[in-house]
Amino acid sequence: MLKRFEDDPGFDRTKPTRGFTIIELIICVFIVAILIALLLPATRSSTEAARRSQCVNNLKQIGLAFYNYNSTHGGLPPEYTADVDRGPLQSWRTLILPFDEQRELYETIDLTKPWNDPANSTAFKARILSFQCPSITLADNLTTYLATVGPNCCLMPNRPRPLDEITDGQSNTLIVIEALNENAAPWMSPSDADETMFLSFGPSKKFSHSGGWNVLFVDGTVRFLKGNLVPETRKALMSVSGNEKLSSDSY
Repeated sequence: MLKRFEDDPGFDRTKPTRGFTIIELIICVFIVAILIALLLPATRSSTEAARRSQCVNNLKQIGLAFYNYNSTHGGLPPEYTADVDRGPLQSWRTLILPFDEQRELYETIDLTKPWNDPANSTAFKARILSFQCPSITLADNLTTYLATVGPNCCLMPNRPRPLDEITDGQSNTLIVIEALNENAAPWMSPSDADETMFLSFGPSKKFSHSGGWNVLFVDGTVRFLKGNLVPETRKALMSVSGNEKLSSDSY
């Protein structure tokens, strides 16, 4: 049978139990503070690595939606659809919704009316997680995932582009880039990245990820481009049929 301390002849109930001294308490607090200071950078780094990885997965999901759209429609989606007067109606982001696990939302959209028409207000306000990089904070309906657009880029206004027109190679041709926070646009809007915007990204700009940005190629691969990528290479990556010579170490 266990004995209580009070029953132990050696137990002196008049002797106070020793606690922490002020000096010992200060030392403990100091040690804890040092440990926190050492662990916080590693935690932040780990968190950013996870966010960057999720950003890559978002772009891969968009790439898969492009692939499935092409399989169904025989070409990449147009940059935007247009009305009889060639006014923009719906962005490519709207057109790939059924292939990006968003068919229910897609079916709420009146495709015959502009993206910002009151009839499409429900979709306009919606947040699409695969359209937002988790490393930045944006309003629910904004995105920084913009297609490369221009006379010789992948997506064309109001016309699908067959993949056989991309003669520079699908692995060397950009289709979507991760733009800067200042370039964020409503995901339903026909707002994308032309050559002027793409060339303006430099080392002094604030990217979502340190030193550069994630980009999606036509073949579905996602790569990280550095902020100091030379203009000649950027132009070549945007072109679908410029016949530029690119090596794997160019970007």
